[in-house]
Amino acid sequence: MLCPTPASLLCALLLYLPLAIIFTIIIINHTTTYINENPQIIIQPRLHNCTKPPSIPPNDDDEPLFKLASQANPKPTSFQPKKLAFMFLTNTPFPFSPLWELYFNQTTLFNIYIHADPTRCYDPPFSGVFTNRVIPSKPTRRYSPTLISATRRLLAHALLDDPSNSMFILLSPSCIPIHSFNFTYKTLTSSDKSFIEILNNEVWTYDRWAARGNNTMLPEVKLEDFRIGSQFWVLTRKHARIVVSDRRLWSKFKLPCVHFYTCFPEESYFSTLLSMKDPLGCVPATLTHVDWKGSVNGHPRTYNASEVGPQLILSLRRQRPRYGHDGMIISDLSVTKRHDPFLFARKFSVDSIQPLMGIAHDVIFKD
Repeated sequence: MLCPTPASLLCALLLYLPLAIIFTIIIINHTTTYINENPQIIIQPRLHNCTKPPSIPPNDDDEPLFKLASQANPKPTSFQPKKLAFMFLTNTPFPFSPLWELYFNQTTLFNIYIHADPTRCYDPPFSGVFTNRVIPSKPTRRYSPTLISATRRLLAHALLDDPSNSMFILLSPSCIPIHSFNFTYKTLTSSDKSFIEILNNEVWTYDRWAARGNNTMLPEVKLEDFRIGSQFWVLTRKHARIVVSDRRLWSKFKLPCVHFYTCFPEESYFSTLLSMKDPLGCVPATLTHVDWKGSVNGHPRTYNASEVGPQLILSLRRQRPRYGHDGMIISDLSVTKRHDPFLFARKFSVDSIQPLMGIAHDVIFKD
């Protein structure tokens, strides 16, 4: 048998060293993730222009995340200032990111979390304050429980990511702020209640309750306990933990609908759950303004660029939220006497960004 000489071994090493380096670089590039201070929470790199979406893991792989988040402290830490957790649920780029950049300027009392449907393209990609804020996400679609799943995912990551997160705000890419960050921060951090629309005895209540089939929701959710409300809300840390800890109601709301024309589970699950668990801990109204008078195909009115101006913003601010009438909050202040301020509004057309930026400093962020 021939024994290799030192010279031949050196030649072999020099021959294969470049291949080893290339292989190592490829592996690193394909496995790099961005990890924040909490080792349990992984923030994905931003999604670049139409890259191949990652493989979608089984639906039940969220359970360890929810179990971990259900153990989070229900109260924000007292060692640091309170923060607001802004959670964006999207399947499109952010057309109003320049406005949000101004909104978040010169403050650190916030965190951002984005659930971005990985089957969609994001061009332009998320940048600025939204860079590297995408959590591990899964496909979402209307008329299904996937929007609930995505929202629970956002809550779980926000709970675990920062113990200073005290209020959890759900928004869409078509939302805009209609007050300054300071005004919003003071309004929310001074409250010990969630702001979530909770409506009872709506004309379509039965149809939505029976969307999965007659009596399918029983016994966990009785018709008299079923509630309807806006998909967009602000939850306290206590209520965020209640949502991620829930198994009982979720076992029913996660079932597929058989009547799709009345299937809007994301507009019932959160309102029903908190109405059953802690109604007195809720202000039964949303702080995100929306105009349903001009709705089209189940979508609310969209404000066009030609409509955007100081008068529109001031008009949205003056309007009073619609409050639920379940006899809630009777122990401190009657619902009929409340007039909480709208903090956000939707929907705005993409081309509205120019006139919105034009009135940002003098109107939107001037309180």
